[in-house]
Amino acid sequence: MTATGTYGLSTEARNLQWLLGNLVEEVPGVRSVAVVSSDGLMLLSSDPVTQHIPAAVDAGRPGGPRGSSADLATIVSGIGSLTVGAARLMDAGVVKQTMVAMDQGSVFVMSISDGSLLGVHAEPDCDMSVIAYHMALFVGRAGHVLTPEVRSELRKSMESAQ
Repeated sequence: MTATGTYGLSTEARNLQWLLGNLVEEVPGVRSVAVVSSDGLMLLSSDPVTQHIPAAVDAGRPGGPRGSSADLATIVSGIGSLTVGAARLMDAGVVKQTMVAMDQGSVFVMSISDGSLLGVHAEPDCDMSVIAYHMALFVGRAGHVLTPEVRSELRKSMESAQ
């Protein structure tokens, strides 16, 4: 994982970065991961350094969505918003997880807390149950740590990395 600098970050923020890194490195089939706040801003990413690489340069890069990790954050935010609206219209309660399967990959979105979302872009042949299990572990570990203060700290850290 390419991470923003951890200098000056709280223990909680560093632990969340570590958990995210483990999710990417330890779970087979994971291409990229993003944590997005309820207002759609990226808090954590598996590759924040690539955010401003032009698509022409980035096209041959294996991994996340075509443009950058910011693209994954946008996709996760959009899917999250769409499914929350659908659940509201259907009077179906809280959305826990969403999965989109495509020919060349899958996107998983899981609620963390206070509207924050965990998004994973995975290989097309990934084991969906393994991905979902590890996402649930991340959410269980991160949910109580992702306080407004830590979200603000992570947001500032992502902005300074740009």
